[in-house]
Amino acid sequence: MTSAGEFSPEELEAGRLMFARPATFMLGVVRLDTLPDEGPAEIAFAGRSNVGKSTLLNALTNQGGLARASNTPGRTREINYFDLEGQLRLVDLPGYGYAKAPRKDVEQWTKLTRDFLRGRSVLRRVCVLVDSRHGLKPADLEVMALLDEAAVNYQIVLTKTDKIKPTALAALIAATQKQIMRRPAAHPVVRATSSEKGEGIDLLRAELAALAIQ
Repeated sequence: MTSAGEFSPEELEAGRLMFARPATFMLGVVRLDTLPDEGPAEIAFAGRSNVGKSTLLNALTNQGGLARASNTPGRTREINYFDLEGQLRLVDLPGYGYAKAPRKDVEQWTKLTRDFLRGRSVLRRVCVLVDSRHGLKPADLEVMALLDEAAVNYQIVLTKTDKIKPTALAALIAATQKQIMRRPAAHPVVRATSSEKGEGIDLLRAELAALAIQ
């Protein structure tokens, strides 16, 4: 388990201030030629459908309606951009692991995401969200392999940690860290978050804000 002690009060405050900036929706991208010009640092969020990406983005920015959550797997079919006053951009990638989506759509979204990951120089990190009730699944491992191949730094962020017991969470964090230990592009720290309870949100803010000012 991690605690606020791993960050200084100044780092935690920098994270709070960064994500206290008004976050606005910029655009949804369905083709690479419509990507916004590269500017401030970008942090992308990837994960299986219904892992809680929209809810986490809303919790980070403290704006409940910023990203639209849905109970329909595969609803997010675009790369959605959100801007924090020109200081940081948050990128919501299409969900993966959707069983009900047409195969042609899945292939199109996968190619769009793959091309984006390989060609975005201002991309500082991809947060790979993993439902703490299920742990890493084959679809997650496939995305991690893609990120390793593309040499894009990524970090595992566990979601919905309020849904499991503390002992189970501690075991999951340890097991996940062991799984990513030898992966070349993986950040070694696994973050545990609960958007509903607010747990771990301040730590993730501090970590991502530090990437924005590098």
